[in-house]
Amino acid sequence: MAASGRGLSRGIGASSCPAWRGAHWEARGRLKPEYDAVVIGAGHNGLVAAAYLQRLGVNTAVFERRPVIGGAAVTEEIIPGFKFSRASYLLSLLRPQIYTDLELKKHGLRLHLRNPYSFTPMLEEGTGNKVPRSLLLGTDMAENQKQIAQFSRRDAQAFPKYEAFMNRLALAIDPLLDAAPVDAEAFQRGSLLQRLKSLSTLKPLLQAGRVLGAQLPQYYQVLTAPITKVLDQWFESEPLKATLATDAVIGAMTSPHTPGSGYVLLHHVMGGLEGMQGAWGYVQGGMGALSDAITSSATAHGASVFTEKAVAKVQVSSEGRVQGVVLQDGSEVRSKVVLSNASPQVTFLKLTPQEWLPEEFVDRISRLDTQSPVTKINVAVDRLPDFLAAPNAPGGQPLPHHQCSIHLNCEDTLLLHRAFEDAMDGLPSHRPMIELCIPSSLDSTLAPSGCHVVSLFTQYTPYTLAGGKVWDEQERNAYADKVFDCIEAYAPGFKGSVVGRDILTPPDLERIFGLPGGNIFHCAMTLDQLYFARPVPLHSSYRCPLRGLYLCGSGAHPGGGVMGAAGRNAAHVVFRDLKSM
Repeated sequence: MAASGRGLSRGIGASSCPAWRGAHWEARGRLKPEYDAVVIGAGHNGLVAAAYLQRLGVNTAVFERRPVIGGAAVTEEIIPGFKFSRASYLLSLLRPQIYTDLELKKHGLRLHLRNPYSFTPMLEEGTGNKVPRSLLLGTDMAENQKQIAQFSRRDAQAFPKYEAFMNRLALAIDPLLDAAPVDAEAFQRGSLLQRLKSLSTLKPLLQAGRVLGAQLPQYYQVLTAPITKVLDQWFESEPLKATLATDAVIGAMTSPHTPGSGYVLLHHVMGGLEGMQGAWGYVQGGMGALSDAITSSATAHGASVFTEKAVAKVQVSSEGRVQGVVLQDGSEVRSKVVLSNASPQVTFLKLTPQEWLPEEFVDRISRLDTQSPVTKINVAVDRLPDFLAAPNAPGGQPLPHHQCSIHLNCEDTLLLHRAFEDAMDGLPSHRPMIELCIPSSLDSTLAPSGCHVVSLFTQYTPYTLAGGKVWDEQERNAYADKVFDCIEAYAPGFKGSVVGRDILTPPDLERIFGLPGGNIFHCAMTLDQLYFARPVPLHSSYRCPLRGLYLCGSGAHPGGGVMGAAGRNAAHVVFRDLKSM
């Protein structure tokens, strides 16, 4: 585990999941030799799949290799007294049906919605401005326009039209998220009946086309062009364009100048919480509390969830059908179906006996693009950051901008592009893009009184460093020091407030959370790896060439983010298949 604490003992890996909960799950489901369904991995998608299957009467067990559930949606007390959403850290994309169907509020889920939601402070030395300017965006359109007008009156007038344009595209794509993609394999190779059935999956696509109507060419450009090209057509001010562009590159090894970066932006604006379109929020107790609520819903209906039970391999019968799994301790667990919440690479290249998979399929899986630019740094501080562009209140209480996603080194899109170019040369960005969040500004349960937890989602950092260097403790700390120096320029005194830190480079994210290449989406969200090509063409319906084995994680449609759609969709596909057995 990559963590460095300045003057702190490294009690790393401590889980925030209370011991009584683990005992509760064990009592609910002592390991049995056979289940109807087995789910590999207790990430949020795997838990969602288990909850839906169990509600549908399918006796389901989930096996998680770590001592804590949630996959990347976990809360961990890395530094004593400070609870971190260690990997994923914000909620918006969770499908509303899941929130309702699984009764997550009843099972303890509490949310803190953010408004305003975006804060971009400027470094404006030598400009004559006594107080540097900043851009603060929220749900009040009139206030947004006032903020944008600091930089461009034209952009202020254009912003409501841009928001309406993007919301319409999000509305069109929304139904595609809640169903399996067009079954290209059935359409191409199936019987006449299978081909006719597969035609029904075209309905969401046709609905999307109707919503977009005559503007389809402009929307096509959003999905295929560099986001800079799209934004340049709408706006002239760099602070606004760079702020919006962060959502097009976050988590992706792409520049704002990379074709197709517009889809990643759309992926981050099509969510919502509690009926509020586009809203983002913090989960009370950290992201692990979401995973706890899903697990509570699943186990309340009889599902079994086991931690520290790693799956070693998928078992296959002599007839070429899944018949269960073998755990690392040698235990054999039989089941009619197996759903894998692990990445496609782990599922098909490590856990599945290769002789049962076509060579071409294995080759495609092995060549998936998994590049990741992300280093996540979790920081414990003894006071709030004090930004030059928005000084703290005398009493030190959180102000509106503290609850936002705070974008640093984002004054213009060229800065983002140069940061990307560094990584392509095998170097951590000299001036990295930083998204800084302070969830304790709204959730006081995360840190001791007066203290705070700070989440730094930074890029670009390559998985493999140039010159034969490796991500050892020295390289981790050198990069984190560079990030802290950047924050210090915007908020003097930040470095002096640091109590401890936890540094997760791409190799660390891969090792700890099973994210291939450190990629938070399991594989890149590029157009050649989306919809009926996710994870690979002809195998996008959650099924794979091995009968009875299904993919239910972020490597399946509709991709990454704490959305739950892949788990829900896969569960419904599995249930239909079980009924036809």
